[in-house]
Amino acid sequence: MEIIQIVGVGLLATILILVLKEQMPLFAFLLAVFTGIVIFFFLLGKISSVINVLEGLARNSGVNPVFLKTILKIIGIAYIAEFGAQIVRDAGQEAIAAKIELSGKILIIVMAIPIITVIIETVVKLLPV
Repeated sequence: MEIIQIVGVGLLATILILVLKEQMPLFAFLLAVFTGIVIFFFLLGKISSVINVLEGLARNSGVNPVFLKTILKIIGIAYIAEFGAQIVRDAGQEAIAAKIELSGKILIIVMAIPIITVIIETVVKLLPV
């Protein structure tokens, strides 16, 4: 099971970070960042298969591929912003982490505008005149 491997890597890195933190805090931080990246790359294949399934479902249901791509980009922004904010928080920079999260939320809103517009137009068309 993949989760056991992921937890194992996380626990091992945590123990090493705790040991390094006192003597070499910079290396401890770099190890935390590296561990996060390793875990992300480990999951990349799973993410790819989920995207393929969603694209197939969208194709079969006749959904405009632009909408699916936009939604996947929005999800990507959310995950990247959260990952970046967590790394910055680990470095003790709460204010910068908050700005990263705010930036992610604003970018999500900007990307969602075309989808929101289509939804509103559809609802208006359904309303009796």
